[in-house]
Amino acid sequence: MRNQYVFLIVTGMLISSFNVTAQREIYTHPEFNSFAKDHKLIAIIPFKAIIKLRPKEMEKLSEEEYKTLLLDEGLSVQSALQTYYLKRQEQGKVNSKYQVQPVMNTNALLTKAGITQENYDRFTVEELARILGADAIVHGELNSSKPMSEGASMAMGLAIGFYGSTNTGDISLNLSDGKTGTLLWKYDKTLSRSLGSDTQTVINNLMKKATKKWPYEELRQ
Repeated sequence: MRNQYVFLIVTGMLISSFNVTAQREIYTHPEFNSFAKDHKLIAIIPFKAIIKLRPKEMEKLSEEEYKTLLLDEGLSVQSALQTYYLKRQEQGKVNSKYQVQPVMNTNALLTKAGITQENYDRFTVEELARILGADAIVHGELNSSKPMSEGASMAMGLAIGFYGSTNTGDISLNLSDGKTGTLLWKYDKTLSRSLGSDTQTVINNLMKKATKKWPYEELRQ
């Protein structure tokens, strides 16, 4: 009887732990609406990309080629998020008050300020927002076993001779208030076959799977 009682307690703890983990997959600040009501311009900066290739794959890429692979992947996620947002806005899912800064403008302003995908984490959200003239910043990290963007995949295929197996890894999407640096929304997701293999498909499916999708959709009234 005692063993059965212990088993029930342990099982309950495991279920509770699983539920907490599931709930933490997506986070929305309890006062998101209060922060977002004054937002007008949202800037999406290039994502930090980490591609964990196998040792034999790494041997066939030069340091410069690998660096370019990471930079292209980060830009691909940035572009895919902009496309997703614009499509949702076109469908009337997001209030037209909330505009996304064209990524070309965002990247030009970052370059002029000497900010790159490799050093932007040395700057605070507030500093980035001030440089970009934005009210909120979208940023994050992609960690994968192979590139998702078509260009990067083709480049790797030509250099290595094959494209590799199904992608694995994870992605973290973050939205921060530009004035205070406060994290307003965060979505962490493990990559899987069901999400697709190219960047735009993965981003679209990620956002659809989020229980709270793009938070500005809740403010369309």
